[in-house]
Amino acid sequence: MRGPVAPPQVPLAASRAEVFADLVQDSVERLERRWPQLADIDFVVLEVPRLEPKRGGDWSDEAVPLGGTIAARDGRPGRVVVYRRPVEIRTKGRDERAALVHEVVVEQVAELLGLTPETVDPRYGED
Repeated sequence: MRGPVAPPQVPLAASRAEVFADLVQDSVERLERRWPQLADIDFVVLEVPRLEPKRGGDWSDEAVPLGGTIAARDGRPGRVVVYRRPVEIRTKGRDERAALVHEVVVEQVAELLGLTPETVDPRYGED
């Protein structure tokens, strides 16, 4: 017998990328209650950051980022980017991953809004 093990509406059928995107969305929804202006920001999940070599041709020794921001311009909304693979590599289970995703989202929202992470989410850093 061949075919899916579970119907598509069952979480078992969700890909890792879909589950990760759901974690980001859960985090955003949690923050939107306090910051309704987040509805005007795009939240994007990318697999990995694009790492550019330094001008001299060597690769940078900097740590791999877990997220980033793109400021609003030319009529385009601001963006918060969360990089899936670097976050997954640094976590062991779903709860730990959800906590790190939320931390990254809070940090990037804070940067985009020009606030501290503790202002964006008073529980930042408690987990």
